[in-house]
Amino acid sequence: MKKIITILGARPQFVKAAVLSRIIAENNDFKEVIVHTGQHYDVNMSDIFFSEMEIPLPKYNLKISGLSHGLMTGKMMEKIEEVLVHEKPVAIVVYGDTNSTIAGALAAKKLGIRVVHIEAGLRSFNMKMPEEINRILTDRISDLLFCPTDTAVYNLKMEGFDNFDTQLVKSGDIMKDAVEYYSRFSKEKSNILSGLKLQDRSFILATIHRQENTDDLDKLKSIFESLEFISKEVNVVIPLHPRTRKVLKDNDLKYNVKIIEPVGYFDMLELLKHCLLVITDSGGLQKEAFFNKKPCIIAREETEWTELVDNDFAILAGSDKQKMLDAFRHYKNISLDYSIDLYGDQVGVSIYKVLKDWILD
Repeated sequence: MKKIITILGARPQFVKAAVLSRIIAENNDFKEVIVHTGQHYDVNMSDIFFSEMEIPLPKYNLKISGLSHGLMTGKMMEKIEEVLVHEKPVAIVVYGDTNSTIAGALAAKKLGIRVVHIEAGLRSFNMKMPEEINRILTDRISDLLFCPTDTAVYNLKMEGFDNFDTQLVKSGDIMKDAVEYYSRFSKEKSNILSGLKLQDRSFILATIHRQENTDDLDKLKSIFESLEFISKEVNVVIPLHPRTRKVLKDNDLKYNVKIIEPVGYFDMLELLKHCLLVITDSGGLQKEAFFNKKPCIIAREETEWTELVDNDFAILAGSDKQKMLDAFRHYKNISLDYSIDLYGDQVGVSIYKVLKDWILD
């Protein structure tokens, strides 16, 4: 039986892979081997997703984390190459835009192994973002690219991909499938609302972890000052990323907001379903907010998910306190229509059908 290897390393990738891995296991047309690079090493950022979401346990855990970008990517490439040589897959699958993504793609390509990129074609057009570099390079060396939106397809065509020996597929966003599937029983799996004594629409859910914010103290202070100001009117709950927690602690920064530990996927779904709105610098959470019919204030200067901004489901505020407060007041007083189809339907099945034909051809 032909074999593929899936490379995972970060929370959003576990969520997306859960959808496709389940379909692969149900159909048994080819074998999947999962490699966890270890990029997210915290139990609540990694291990809990495999147990909660019934993702097959990784055959390999490379335990590579907490290093500089170059060193981390290099070590990942070295270890992934060893796995690929041993396992001899016909292709690898990578998701998104992390160091694990580019390390997997590079290691495979240099061994002549085909590369599948799920969530291809996204662009922030900010080359200072490590994620932008990762996604551009991964797209360029991939053989099969699954694009979540028309804009993603357009971006690749503008970069000349029609002239490359690649296959572009507009698939929709696989994250939508995960939200729809796991939302059906998140209430049974989570007691976070009662544990935190949170009522429906009585709080704002916030996450801040992007390097562009955590590495710039002025930006980070401005964002947290904005959150603290907003919390005087509506409670702000922040599952705090380990990177952000360290920066706040190292600089003795304390704010009057409700900071909690990182949460598992079912807890996050319950927070999303019952919050008033979302404030985040996460790309994935912007969409998860939309899937849960919640507006989003983006603590970045740009977004890859431009359709959310174009349709007023999200507002770009960056670290500007006034923009963030204006966006909060805007969304507090309006009702949005979420019936628009931005990200497709039954995306995992669509991806699987194309992938199966491509692998077995």
